[in-house]
Amino acid sequence: MFLRRSVTLAMSLKNYSSEAKNLVAVAVNNQTGVATVTLQRPPVNSLNLELLNELSSALTELEEKKARGIILKSSSDSVFSAGLDIHEFSNTEEGRLKKFWTALQDVWIKLYGHSAPTVACINGHAPAGGCLLALSCEYRVMLKQKTIGLNETKLGIVAPLWFIASMENVIGRRLTELSLTTGKMYTTEEALKIGLIDEIAEDTNDAVSKSENFLKLFQNISPFARSQTKKFIRGNTVQSLVKTREADLKAFIDDITSEKVQKGLKVYMESLKKGK
Repeated sequence: MFLRRSVTLAMSLKNYSSEAKNLVAVAVNNQTGVATVTLQRPPVNSLNLELLNELSSALTELEEKKARGIILKSSSDSVFSAGLDIHEFSNTEEGRLKKFWTALQDVWIKLYGHSAPTVACINGHAPAGGCLLALSCEYRVMLKQKTIGLNETKLGIVAPLWFIASMENVIGRRLTELSLTTGKMYTTEEALKIGLIDEIAEDTNDAVSKSENFLKLFQNISPFARSQTKKFIRGNTVQSLVKTREADLKAFIDDITSEKVQKGLKVYMESLKKGK
């Protein structure tokens, strides 16, 4: 029965993935029902509106089809995700800004609260929004010699409460305070030491293997009992955003469109151009 359900899931998602969707790829193991969701927006998987919409749709599809696990990874071995696309913030009309932030809220709610067990296969650097995606998963496997962290303050941006909660629920309040106020980027080894990640991998294949091993822990556990337990643990965090989505959206729009933040973003973008 389980095998038949897994094959049905794979066929359904194969059809879904074959549509004109280029930024997120979904592949499902026919025997286990585990889905590998791959971010593929070169060169650094920056999270723009289109990628977020595709990722949101993929997560919804996997929820509806009752996937038995999700591995989130990058098509690149150098960058997991460089975070939110800064071009979405700079000189963007308000209508798109609202759609962008709403899409990000949707992705976080769906990933953080997904009924399936989730693993971030961090096969590259994961600053800012990339770190947020990783924190939204239940388990994190990261390649050697990479970096991870919520470094928004270095861009003059204030991390929203749900970003903060995502980190605090993993490493605790004191370390979260130090990490966010300083914009700290942790090396892989430092991240393991403070509990920001769970395992270190030699390469992407090793990271995927360790991700799969984590998901095997749930083979003989009732999916219902497991998902409900996760819901009880994470539910309050999710609901805190669900209940304040409009206020969070307004705060984002007010902050990101302020003259001070826009000036800081312009300086940062100029520094990136000079860096090239």
